[in-house]
Amino acid sequence: MQHDSLEKKRFLQNTFKLTQHNTDIKTEIMAGITTFMTMAYIIIVNPLIMGETGMDQGAIFTATCLSAAVATLIMAFLANYPFVLAPGMGLNAFFAYTVVLGMGYSWEFALTAVFIEGIIFIILTFFNIREAIINVMPMNIKNAVSVGIGLFIAFIGLANAGIVVANPATKVSLGDMGNPIALVAIIGLIITGILLAKNVKGALLIGIIATTIIGVPFGVTSMPTGFVSAPPSLAPIAFKLDFKNIFSMDMLVIMFTFLFVDLFDTLGTLVGVASKADMLDKDGKLPKAKQALFADAVGTTFGALMGTSTVTTYVESASGVAVGGRTGLTAFTSGVLFLLALLFSPIIRIIPAAATAPALILVGLFMMSPIKKIDLDDFTEAIPAFLTIIMMPLAYSIAEGITFGILAYVFLKMLTGRTKELSIPMYILAILFILKFAM
Repeated sequence: MQHDSLEKKRFLQNTFKLTQHNTDIKTEIMAGITTFMTMAYIIIVNPLIMGETGMDQGAIFTATCLSAAVATLIMAFLANYPFVLAPGMGLNAFFAYTVVLGMGYSWEFALTAVFIEGIIFIILTFFNIREAIINVMPMNIKNAVSVGIGLFIAFIGLANAGIVVANPATKVSLGDMGNPIALVAIIGLIITGILLAKNVKGALLIGIIATTIIGVPFGVTSMPTGFVSAPPSLAPIAFKLDFKNIFSMDMLVIMFTFLFVDLFDTLGTLVGVASKADMLDKDGKLPKAKQALFADAVGTTFGALMGTSTVTTYVESASGVAVGGRTGLTAFTSGVLFLLALLFSPIIRIIPAAATAPALILVGLFMMSPIKKIDLDDFTEAIPAFLTIIMMPLAYSIAEGITFGILAYVFLKMLTGRTKELSIPMYILAILFILKFAM
């Protein structure tokens, strides 16, 4: 028995190169659980959003878990990075509310657009085009992406808890602090903050569990209806692609939108979280970027076949990195938990937004440290970095933050006579961003 245990440890050490990354099995597993807990909401939210199109919600639940698990396990073994993937928020809303409900296309048509996007991503990854985009981004922009993601993820946490709410007069305002959800989230924030201050291992995970329990008497956490249930069948939505009208202008615009948002959301998340974890090399490049992007591309293609929207790298991966996750063992742990969620959905579904909100808010803090590396004295560097940071939470999009940052960088360098600092790919990116706005 002891021999088997040693063999398993040796396998994990060798597979994920834990010693080289100054980490250990316990830390990586804890990080994987933490990441999963902070993004488990997608298991519930994705079926609700996509179910608006008439798709079977039970089948979407199964497709969500399977596509997240497959993409994340590819990330774990191929790239050995602690990044976790799942159907992307925002992309699923575009799928449901714009393409299907807004434009009147069938959900089968929308899935076909996602499938084609995934195939294009595989081709782009094979020819290193996506990796080249990461490498060409200026270092100040890369550091700004990390900070912007920090503000963005903190804003998501505050909004999920009802601490900040929409306001027609002021755009956003303070929510009702007497609301049980906000109150439980604030209690959870205090508890998690104390745990972090005391350097308690797994503080974020313990905070999520403690806040979930505290939510019971407040009526925020529902008691589980059971512990185990069989996963719903995929039959109503799997392999339901519709290739009619694939050469129409609408298909081109829809596919380009999926492509653009997924491309720069993924690039932004990879760069931002990697910057925080000091995974970028001395030239600001991400080693094994090709393998990481391949996981995203295959996940999107597989997800479309299963019946869900675009799969992308999740910004919540930062929560696992924040507690020490540095290798694919973190991703592997999260991937296995997505598979287990197929059976233990009654337990997973009781975790309220109020319990994950404190973790997201504090991860926002952890993501801020690269701001110290940004050159704030050179305005041709500082302004693009600032726009990258501020537009992510305000536009509610990592992709739009990168868009504004890159455009500002190119225009400022051009108009101040510093074109030598610009590369051809940067000009191409700027043109593509302008075309995106025009479309």
